[in-house]
Amino acid sequence: MGAITNEGARPGGGASRVLVADDQHLLRTGFRLLIESAPDLAAVGEAGTGRDAVDLARRLRPDIVLMDVRMPDLDGLEATRRIRTDPVTADVKVLILTTFDLDEYVYAALRAGASGFLLKDTRPGDLLAALRVIAAGEALLAPTVTRRLIAEFSRHTPDDPGAPNVDLGRITAREREVLLLIARGLTNTEIAVRLGVGLATVKTHIRRLMAKLDAHDRAHLVIAAYESGLVSASSGR
Repeated sequence: MGAITNEGARPGGGASRVLVADDQHLLRTGFRLLIESAPDLAAVGEAGTGRDAVDLARRLRPDIVLMDVRMPDLDGLEATRRIRTDPVTADVKVLILTTFDLDEYVYAALRAGASGFLLKDTRPGDLLAALRVIAAGEALLAPTVTRRLIAEFSRHTPDDPGAPNVDLGRITAREREVLLLIARGLTNTEIAVRLGVGLATVKTHIRRLMAKLDAHDRAHLVIAAYESGLVSASSGR
């Protein structure tokens, strides 16, 4: 399977650098060609195993790893966790590729530090758009996706011994309202309308929530809301 790099072709103009990790050579090639067709994106390497993905992420320091879940040697979940917890690659974002809407690994992948997930049958233009969203520091969890994930979150309640204890004691009452609405799948604009505040105010609250809850994007605020008990999947609040 091996690994392929394009270290000598460092893109200019601020292009986002993407490492493609998938055990199927044909898919890797297709993803690479698609990425290279976009002027603001650049494929800097290919990995056929999770271990190669971790090693290449350390060596190439891409902006994003497009990561398949099921790979040999080291699965995408563990590879994501290693990339996100390694000080050398902690800033590298991971976009998970999965076959099903509620792949059994999606929740765990988000817990491991992934910034979102895509289905493998996603249209080419949507995949490029997703990479741009992740590169901009946003989480790829659209409201519809967030709602589909609620069923999975219900399997990981605060009563579960394996669930982390998330403390909401540091957040304000308004921040708690914003967090609740994020967990329900509302967009920033919808939250602003619901609370009667400006969009910039909502964004400020979200930035503060991320800092206080040690969440690196919106996906992890959703997880924090469920794991803290603020929201229960059965009741929706």
